[in-house]
Amino acid sequence: MACAFMLGTTAMAQEIVPMQRNGNNDDLTPLGHGPAKLPVRPPLVYIEDYTLTFEMGHPDYILYIKDEDGDVVFTTPVYSSQTQVVLPSTLSGDYEVELVMGNWLFTGYITL
Repeated sequence: MACAFMLGTTAMAQEIVPMQRNGNNDDLTPLGHGPAKLPVRPPLVYIEDYTLTFEMGHPDYILYIKDEDGDVVFTTPVYSSQTQVVLPSTLSGDYEVELVMGNWLFTGYITL
């Protein structure tokens, strides 16, 4: 309970990054498996300055930051044990955030 309270308190000073799932269940279902029984919930991500914060207990992701031309300018794994990723301070402008979890792709947008 204390962990949830701490995340809630931290998140209040941060801005939420609205994330949405791209594609449909058929496109994103692993081969040999049926469609998902429940829709996958988009990750809960916050940003403050150059720090992305993830909810505790999230699955492993690969993070891609893409510029307005769609070029990847930063990438890193985000392990389930991590709650924060600091982006390079050299980035400035509007970026697309992509989180890949297996066959699932989630996207959102940030301004740095």
